[in-house]
Amino acid sequence: MKILVLNCGSSSVKYKLIDSADKKVLAEGGVEKIGLPDSFLKFKRPDGTKGEIKVEMPTAKEAVKNVLELLTDPKEGVIKSYDEIEAVGHRVVHGMEYFNKSVVITPEVVEKVKECYPVAPLHNPANVTGIEAISSILPDVPQVAVFDTAFHQTMPAKAYMYALPYEAYEKYGVRRYGFHGTSHRYVSRRACEFLGLDYDKQRIITCHIGNGASITAIKDGKSVDTSMGLTPTEGLMMGTRVGDVDPGALVYLMEQEGLDAAGVSKLINKQSGVAGVSELSSDMRDIEAAIKEGNEKAKLALEMYEYRILKYIGAYAAVLGGVDIIVFTGGVGENQISTRERICRQLAFMGVTFNEEANKERGEEVEISGPDSKVHVVVIPTDEEMMIAEDTAALV
Repeated sequence: MKILVLNCGSSSVKYKLIDSADKKVLAEGGVEKIGLPDSFLKFKRPDGTKGEIKVEMPTAKEAVKNVLELLTDPKEGVIKSYDEIEAVGHRVVHGMEYFNKSVVITPEVVEKVKECYPVAPLHNPANVTGIEAISSILPDVPQVAVFDTAFHQTMPAKAYMYALPYEAYEKYGVRRYGFHGTSHRYVSRRACEFLGLDYDKQRIITCHIGNGASITAIKDGKSVDTSMGLTPTEGLMMGTRVGDVDPGALVYLMEQEGLDAAGVSKLINKQSGVAGVSELSSDMRDIEAAIKEGNEKAKLALEMYEYRILKYIGAYAAVLGGVDIIVFTGGVGENQISTRERICRQLAFMGVTFNEEANKERGEEVEISGPDSKVHVVVIPTDEEMMIAEDTAALV
């Protein structure tokens, strides 16, 4: 079955065309700068070379249309007609408590996704735009929604509730939902396949660390706690997101700086994290380069970033009653060798031993713990699109 996987954002659309029978990626690429005059579509050819098309795309609907036209293009395309696309799988960021698993999209599902707009104002509207674009262009093709939050719906109330007045949960659904669920689900399962272990009998801590970052505690195949909350702002320090912060500090800054809700949102989501502390960049490559030049703020930002990761691993080991597997994934987790080493060496008290030679790999599946380690530590590149394709194939 040929499945088109779409991840529609506010200014971008990422796509992959996947044959679910052999898990082969037939085409992939993305549209960037939607709504701007210099929007473009970049793509990777089957031989690995890359191409780019510059075309004006005022909305995601035009972006999706251009993706479909590229897939069927006589020169650059990989299919002869739209008829070869048998299903479309969409990443949908927030499902609140409405969705604890992936679902076939119906008008009722779309309405529920729209009800989640207040807690995901940047993401869910863009996700719905992608769904509606496919409905108008390929009206007879079944569509599936795969939710970032669904995997974490197995968390117990003691983990997901905030110590706010209970009516905040009853009236507005204010609780911790967690995100990156598709990634955490994929890498935890793949880690067990890679190690030859039974997924349903492991205590796993998955570290999806990159510009956006979260850590999840998984016991017997189920998420029992995760670092992100009602929104993706809670938890780890991220590229531009603050992560855990005293809410009293935010109230204080509101009073001192005269910030309204929009101002606070911008502060904690766009101006904080690695970029805010370093006053330099949210990109770890820039941070590492600056550290080599003696930049103290860049050094502090990296130390804070790694400290939060270490602290959450320790907390989740306690939650799980021990840990069997630790997984690194995401842009930093898959590629930043030094960060993995510093974290692993500080986990010696848990019985983690470190394989320095294996850790030299970037972006590859590899076990970086030593043969005598009491905990398996592995790097598993995430593949959310493949997970979405598998869910879509199963449902359709």
